[in-house]
Amino acid sequence: MDERTTAGGPEPGADSGAAAGRAAAVRDGGRPPRAPVPALGGFVFSEADEERRRGVRRMKATATGLLVLVAVVYVLATWAEHTGAGAWAGYVRAAAEAGMVGALADWFAVTALFRHPLGLPIPHTAIIPTKKDQLGASLGEFVGENFLSADVVRARLHALRIGSRLGAWLAEPAHADRVTAELATALRGALTVLRDSDVQAVVGEAITRRAETAEIAPGIGKTLERVVADGGHRRVVDLVCAKAHDWLVTHADSVMGAVQGGAPGWTPRFVDRKVGERVYKELLRFLTEMRDMPEHPARGAVDRFLCDFAADLQADTDTRLRVERLKSEILEREEVQDVIASAWTAIRAMILSAAEDEQSELRLRVRASLLSLGARLATDGRLQDKVEGWIEGAVVYVVTTYRAEITSLITDTVAGWDAEHTSRKIEAHIGRDLQFIRINGTVVGALAGLLIHTASRAFGA
Repeated sequence: MDERTTAGGPEPGADSGAAAGRAAAVRDGGRPPRAPVPALGGFVFSEADEERRRGVRRMKATATGLLVLVAVVYVLATWAEHTGAGAWAGYVRAAAEAGMVGALADWFAVTALFRHPLGLPIPHTAIIPTKKDQLGASLGEFVGENFLSADVVRARLHALRIGSRLGAWLAEPAHADRVTAELATALRGALTVLRDSDVQAVVGEAITRRAETAEIAPGIGKTLERVVADGGHRRVVDLVCAKAHDWLVTHADSVMGAVQGGAPGWTPRFVDRKVGERVYKELLRFLTEMRDMPEHPARGAVDRFLCDFAADLQADTDTRLRVERLKSEILEREEVQDVIASAWTAIRAMILSAAEDEQSELRLRVRASLLSLGARLATDGRLQDKVEGWIEGAVVYVVTTYRAEITSLITDTVAGWDAEHTSRKIEAHIGRDLQFIRINGTVVGALAGLLIHTASRAFGA
């Protein structure tokens, strides 16, 4: 038995590794070095592993000591039997002899798991180092068939009653606050990661494409038709008439000057002035009457025009095409594109502000929704079944679809382990219990030998 391979002594290069760690600590200002990261194909033996290996060594010493003890007893009993000490010496010799056989057999069996006994390449020994990849594949297959099957996963999730548990948990105000805070943090993180230029480009393209593909004339026509039917346009007409009247009053000289300027050059100036004054007075009278008389004929003409225009927007091909050309021209303007692109900046600032403010309407609504959902989940059996069905379906889909990838994590990881390190790691965890097999084999062998010798003497063998 090569105790060096299972002992808890330092690994090769441990002194140099410790020195490197101390040097790193000095460079980092006295901070302790980080925990070592296992290299591909190897393990890091922690303090717990080293303690386990020391326990294995102690149990090995105990089992070996018991073997030596029964060997000494065998020698002494044999000597006593040959010197005529009596029949008892034969019983002791038989028990000790069988105890040695049992101890050696179990030592061979335990040692064969991890290495070649006595370094001899005996077939079917060093099972873990030589069969490591097959063991990993078998373990992955076992996990896939017995832990990642659809029936097992669904039954386990159904037994957990996730819906009712989640509802009871969310119904607690403190838990709803926690989830709200976590969602706000995640939202802020997502908005921080996203680049404004990329989002603006996507948003701008989406809005522009949507606006270009959607025909707006029929929608505008229907809206205008309803507005006119409800009389909603009259306030606009009132406002236009009032503003036009006020403008005429304020710019009387400009209006009369424009009329006089358009008169023929051969007419006398006083005639032009009289004509300008007359035109101005008629315009002012017309706008005053239109402003003050809800039933003015001109208002009726505006109503008929708007009705006809609404009908043309919905049915007249030429009008619809002209509206679409106008829409395209407006969308192509740089000012409009800048407004569309800047929409994301405004939305982002609004969301960030709402996410950071605990009393914002957004967070308060999210919290209230979580509390309401929790209360419903805690009491509504149908909703619980529905949520649990969604969760079970999603998990079962992931498990059944990616079961090969999940189990390959086991097989590939085991395949990447170093055979010697794997054997030592496993022995550190189960080796102490295996030494009890040696001890039990010694005791059971001795009892079996004693029983066989007693039976043989009893039947006169």
